[in-house]
Amino acid sequence: MSRESAQPVGPVLPSGEQYELRHGAQRAIVTEVGATLRAYEVGGRAYLDGFAPGEMSSGGRGQVLMPWPNRIAGGAYQFGGARYQLAISEAKAQNASHGLVRWANWGVVARDEARVALGLLVHPQSGYPFAIALEVEYRLDDGGLHVSTSARNVGATALPFGLGFHPYFTIGTPRIDDAILTLPARTALETDERMIPTGRMDVSGTPLDFRQPRPIGDTVLDTCFTDLDREPDGRARITLAGAGGAPTLTLTLDRAFGFVQVYSGDNLPDPVARRLGLAIEPMTCPANAFNSGESLIVLEPGEQFATSWTARVTG
Repeated sequence: MSRESAQPVGPVLPSGEQYELRHGAQRAIVTEVGATLRAYEVGGRAYLDGFAPGEMSSGGRGQVLMPWPNRIAGGAYQFGGARYQLAISEAKAQNASHGLVRWANWGVVARDEARVALGLLVHPQSGYPFAIALEVEYRLDDGGLHVSTSARNVGATALPFGLGFHPYFTIGTPRIDDAILTLPARTALETDERMIPTGRMDVSGTPLDFRQPRPIGDTVLDTCFTDLDREPDGRARITLAGAGGAPTLTLTLDRAFGFVQVYSGDNLPDPVARRLGLAIEPMTCPANAFNSGESLIVLEPGEQFATSWTARVTG
């Protein structure tokens, strides 16, 4: 194949190929760039505050956060007796933010009308000299939107790992203020000015206590919650409902997701975009886990980790 024929013809979409999934009244769109969830609709109504085909993801919208979610202080960490320095991707706070894969081109592993699985091999690189094979599958069925992830250490040494997702959900209200949130978390993490955890607090009696359903109101959220109350099946369920209690979007997290970052978008760069959707971010570990070690996953050579979450709309 000649060099000329191998090049794209005409302008390309910022997020690459668009993979549309359909099942009954549900529709989702996943993008090649970042294996990003760009849209999720039920009955023609949007339940994701996503982005347009001609735009880049902004504010982390719909992105996959691996091999770490959230932040690493100063981009520096120690692992296996060595010190590593990652590139600073959050200039103002001088942190390494949201992993290495959200702008990468993922390849299709499997595809049908209601499912797409995308894979990416992360090769050793500056600051993260490890090899890890990643796969994310999005699938629609009668139970909603299912998101499954697997990560396998394909290198010769142990590696540190964590993951998260960054969807902004909407329930049809003009702003999230009137939406009703239920979040079964007993603890919130306290942070410094760089959003690095410094301690824990009991949410009881505070504006951060959403264990009983209530409107978000003017509460400003950029908070990591943990100590999630789980149902008999071991899963934690978070709900976002319309002002009258319907419709309801239920986010179901398996046991691997012990942390949830909730972000109301009050400091997004674009003022128009603020508080349009609520970012509910399932995470396997908190910010700075590469340094604190809290809930950090260590994968030995050949070892694989898998987890999943689901979004379902009712009412």
